[in-house]
Parts: sequence; structure tokens; C-alpha cells
Amino acid sequence: MKILTGNSNRPLAEAISAYLNLPLTKASVRRFSDMEVFVEIHENVRGEDVFIIQPTSYPTNDNLMELLVTIDALKRGSASRITAVIPYYGYARQDRKSGPRTPISAKLVANLITTAGADRVLTMDLHAGQIQGFFDIPTDNLFAAPVFSKDIQERMKKEPLTIVSPDVGGVLRARAIAKRLDADLAIIDKRREKAGVSEVMNIIGDVKGQRCILIDDIVDSAGTLCNAAMALKDAGATAVSAYITHGVLSGGAVARVTASPLEELVMTDSIQATEAVRVAHNIRQISVAPLLGEAMRRISDEQSVSCLFD
Repeated sequence: MKILTGNSNRPLAEAISAYLNLPLTKASVRRFSDMEVFVEIHENVRGEDVFIIQPTSYPTNDNLMELLVTIDALKRGSASRITAVIPYYGYARQDRKSGPRTPISAKLVANLITTAGADRVLTMDLHAGQIQGFFDIPTDNLFAAPVFSKDIQERMKKEPLTIVSPDVGGVLRARAIAKRLDADLAIIDKRREKAGVSEVMNIIGDVKGQRCILIDDIVDSAGTLCNAAMALKDAGATAVSAYITHGVLSGGAVARVTASPLEELVMTDSIQATEAVRVAHNIRQISVAPLLGEAMRRISDEQSVSCLFD
């Protein structure tokens, strides 16, 4: 078993390496002067079970290309099995035709990864579950719910909790955590007038006197999240926190979160934190390295991964 990483999230790869007590394979992933990606692996990988850790976060296209070129380098180096470990799967929000003459980019990226030579994919909290079916190779989609539930129990076990889905589409995700914590469930019904802009319309459920925890998979502009937090506070919630798997936090998202009623935004390290995230007073990262590392170990040993969903 060998572990390889691109430039997308080296701290996460190093944390996984430490968990598995296995050094990262020596490799160069660099650019030519015209920004072409060049990959050179400095260790023998013939007959090895190789895992490439590479979230396809910002800059998405660069990191995706690094992943594809690395897969090709391993394939030509005669690796026996290549598993693409993609904690954050870029283009996942383009999982269906949203209008006439629009692409299904999540499927296109799946085709690219498969054609490049990956034998297996390991990812986490896909934006839509059906993306697993876009791959013609085995795909494991881990959930951050066990990590979130443990953190919530350790920090808020004596408070009356209500788990909140910020939209109707995330109800299943929020319900799963509410069930783990034996907490109430609320849903925010919103109307989106255009991309990146949301208007909170109604709260389904009683949140008065409750500590509310918003659960979502991706926070990008953070507009929906901050509007939801404000609506919950207006409805009588004592405090509002949020647990998010993938902290994209583009544009002015960090400033929006720090100025919002959110007591804390907790997110995983599936995407490497920017300096703005690291210094924000109400943003905290928790590591999913043990979860991913254990899944990689089990895949390599041909053991069941399903126990990690419990």
C-alpha cells in the first residue's frame, strides 16, 4: 500500500499518513512555465495498491488535472490498483440538467477519472447520492455524520438540541444526525430567486428555547447559512451553530460568517483552510483524517467499509 498526494490538501494527506503510520510516497507535482501540470513519481509503484489523496477544491480545474495526470503516471508505472481519494468532489453541484442545453458536469468528471485509469474512488458526503452511480468503478461515499455527532455530544450533551436542515434537499442528512443524537428536527423552507441568492421563507418545527445546529454538506457563499441563522434567532433559538462537511467559503463568505449570528461554524478539513478561515473567531475545523485513513486501510485489506457509516 502506498499513499500519494497532490498539492490540493497536503496537511490532510500528512494527517492520514500519520494515522496509518505510512510515509507519503515521494513524488513531484509541479508546473511548467505555461502552467502545464507535470508529475514524476520517485519510488517504484509496480504491483502496489496506491491511494491518491486529492480534493478537487479551488482551484478546481488545476487540482482535477493534477489528479488525472497522477493517475496516468501510476497507470504507466504498473500500479496494481489505483484509488482516487477525493474528500471533496468538485463539480458535484452540477449533478443534473438544470435547464435546456446545460451540462451534467459531475458525470463528465466521473468519466474523466475512470478513463484516466482509476480503479476505485473514495469520497465523502457527495452533494447528491446519485453521483455514486455516475462512476463505472467501485465508489465509496463516506459520511461525516459520525464525526459531527461525536463532536456535538462532547460539547453540547446537556443542552436541548434541535437539528436544522437549511433546505428541503438536506432533510435526510439532518434527520440522520438528529436520530443519532435523539434530538428534534426542524426544516427551513426557502425560495431561491437566482443562483447564490436565497430568501428564508418559513421554519417548519418549533425552535423556541432550543440550541439549533444547522447541518449541510457544502457552504460556498454562506448566504443561505447566515440567513438561516438569523431566521432561527428571530424565531427564538437560544443559540445557532452549524456543522458543514465541505467549507468552500468563496468570495466574502468568511466575513459573512464572522458577522452573522452563528456562534460557531464547524467544518471538516476536506478542503485546506485559508488564512482567513484560520483566524476567524467563530470557524473551527475538525479532522476527518482518521475516518479516511481507516477506510483506506480497510479497502487495502479487502475488509468491509460499511461499519464506518455507524
